[in-house]
Amino acid sequence: QVQLVESGGGLVQAGGSLRLSCEASGTFFSINAMAWYRQAPGKQRELVAIIISSTNTNYADSVKGRFTISRDNAKNTAYLQMNSLKPEDTAVYYCNAVVSYKNYWGQGTQVTVSS
Repeated sequence: QVQLVESGGGLVQAGGSLRLSCEASGTFFSINAMAWYRQAPGKQRELVAIIISSTNTNYADSVKGRFTISRDNAKNTAYLQMNSLKPEDTAVYYCNAVVSYKNYWGQGTQVTVSS
């Protein structure tokens, strides 16, 4: 079983920055991939960024150039650095990990960007 705990959400003004963290714990050999999703009120959950390795990342078009995903394998932790935040980035952000090809989810952390 894998547990994911997110932190770092909050309220920020447009143009500001936030850094989300997601720590994985439990019994596993390795994590195949880690990702961040978000879900705004009334909208479907969408992929924000995914990292398989430091050289294998992918981003939603809406966040390219503003968000950076990274991963510390020694700490089993993924990060999402969010810069130049916009009101439309407001959502609950969820961490996702793929371990032994099974999906695990965190509880979510709220990010609110005020205009």
